[in-house]
Amino acid sequence: MTKLHFYFHDTVTAKNPSAIQIAQANSTFQSPTLFGLVRMMDNPLTVKPEPNSKKIGRAQGIYGSASFEDIGLLMTLNLVFTNGKYNGSTLSILGHNQIFHEYREMPIVGGSGVFRQAKGIATAKTYSGDNTTQNAIVEYHVVILHY
Repeated sequence: MTKLHFYFHDTVTAKNPSAIQIAQANSTFQSPTLFGLVRMMDNPLTVKPEPNSKKIGRAQGIYGSASFEDIGLLMTLNLVFTNGKYNGSTLSILGHNQIFHEYREMPIVGGSGVFRQAKGIATAKTYSGDNTTQNAIVEYHVVILHY
């Protein structure tokens, strides 16, 4: 079993965004939940919440607004570790993320390298977020069972 703690930086509006919109439905911006909005991301993972803190990897994948009733994202991403003892290893997440809930859980459905055949859970808690810019820093705790 391995436990990890890191911060995920989702930057939508900046000179160099790490998440960009790739699709939307015709009705997305009339929906209170932005239903149908889809973004591709390559977000940095850091050891502390400050953006200039040591980078340990990237969160690479896609997320989309998949709920009519609240802002619930379908998250499909790989945590790609690029530094330290997990360098070259990945974890795959596929799950539902209700971003306005204080505490969210998403399943780890696989991995590679050190995390081969991983199963586990990733918990997310928003550290900081801006509804206007849609930029956010999210604290993650991950518990993985692997070989």
